[in-house]
Amino acid sequence: MISVLLVDDEALVRAGLRMILETAGDLTVIGEAATGRAAIDAVGAARPDVVLMDIRMPGLDGLTATAAIRARARPPAVIVLTTFDADDAVFRALEAGATGFLLKDTPPHDLLRAVRLAAAGDAMLSPQVTRQVIDRVTAQDRTRRRDALDRLRVLTEREREVLIQIGLGHANAAIAANLHMSEATVKSHISRLFDKLAATNRVQLAIAAFRAGIVE
Repeated sequence: MISVLLVDDEALVRAGLRMILETAGDLTVIGEAATGRAAIDAVGAARPDVVLMDIRMPGLDGLTATAAIRARARPPAVIVLTTFDADDAVFRALEAGATGFLLKDTPPHDLLRAVRLAAAGDAMLSPQVTRQVIDRVTAQDRTRRRDALDRLRVLTEREREVLIQIGLGHANAAIAANLHMSEATVKSHISRLFDKLAATNRVQLAIAAFRAGIVE
C-alpha cells in the first residue's frame, strides 16, 4: 500500500485529492497539512511514501517545505501539485529535489499514475509544462554546456544511454525495453547515475542530460 500526505492550504482541494486517491485500492491518504511547517511535522510523524505538495501557502511555503523534507534521511517523494506552470519557485523546487510537477487540472488517472511512479522512484511532469522546464534549462546553461558535458565523462556508455532515456521521460520498464536489458539492470545503472552525478532524483538526472545537450 502506498501512503500519501496531502499538503494544500485549501480544504476543498485536499478533499478532492483524497476522493481521487481513495478510488485506488493501492493508495491510502495517511494525513493532511495546510502549511509547509505542518507538512514537515507530518512527514516526521507519519513517514509517508509520497507527498502531494502545493507551492503557495501562508507562512512556510511549499518550496521551503520541499527542500526541508527532501533533506531528511530517507525522505519521501514529493510531487509539486499547483495551478501555475511557469513560476520560478516550481523550477527551484524541482532542482531542490521534488520528484515531479503536476498541474491541479491533471486528469485523475494521470495523478494516480504519478503517485505510483513517484513511490517506485520514477518521476512525472505534466506534458504541458515539460517543454517549458526544458527550454529554461537549456537557455540558462548554454554558456555552461561544456562544464555539463565534462560531468558526464565519468559515465559508461550504457549509463549515458540510460541517462538519455531518463531525459526523454521514460520510466524503468520502457527504458528496459528500449535498451534491451532487465529492469533490475536499469535500476542498477540509475543508482550509479545518482552517485556519479550527485543527484537525488530522476528530475535532476533529466536536467543534467538537458544541460549537457545530449537530449533536446
